[in-house]
Amino acid sequence: MMLKTNNNLSPVTTTNTKLMCMINSTMSKAAACICAVFLLLMLSNVGYAQQSTSNYLKKFKPVSVELMQETGIPASVILGIAMLESGTGTSKNAKLLHNHFGIVGKNNLQQTNAGYKSRYKQYLSDVASYEHFVQLLAKKKWFADLKGNMEYSTWLHKMNHSGYSTAGQEWIKRVTSIINRYKLYKLDAAIGSVASGS
Repeated sequence: MMLKTNNNLSPVTTTNTKLMCMINSTMSKAAACICAVFLLLMLSNVGYAQQSTSNYLKKFKPVSVELMQETGIPASVILGIAMLESGTGTSKNAKLLHNHFGIVGKNNLQQTNAGYKSRYKQYLSDVASYEHFVQLLAKKKWFADLKGNMEYSTWLHKMNHSGYSTAGQEWIKRVTSIINRYKLYKLDAAIGSVASGS
């Protein structure tokens, strides 16, 4: 038994079918190109973010350790909060105001940078921001009880309880994640004699 083929296809139908095949092929190639470009952009952004974080850590680890030795505040807490609040130095507040901790205060951005307003404090340098942060913590009623205690989770809970961040438990989770991811707790081993109150 022979199957009958339909030879009644018009030239227009055949042309339309070929055209659709060509369009589908072109669209597939375009989609593949777009995906490839998107993937390359993502990888380059990841590379940039890793380099940015690496540079930030290299620059501010020594500052954090020095401040820990002076004040008894764990370097992991200082650096972990700074990394979160400043986007590892990439936020506008970090770049324009040298503010790495999200501390509210006066700035002169309206005079120097038209079109950008901020409620955050401006510092003369990045290190000045770090120094002011530890000074603020040292003024807390609970500071004397925690000074020299290297349990970063205890510090984060005390800070959260006293209203440092409006994000609450989510803030604690994010700072803790940074501390653990970059093993910042290892910096706390350099506490030295300040733990004994000397």
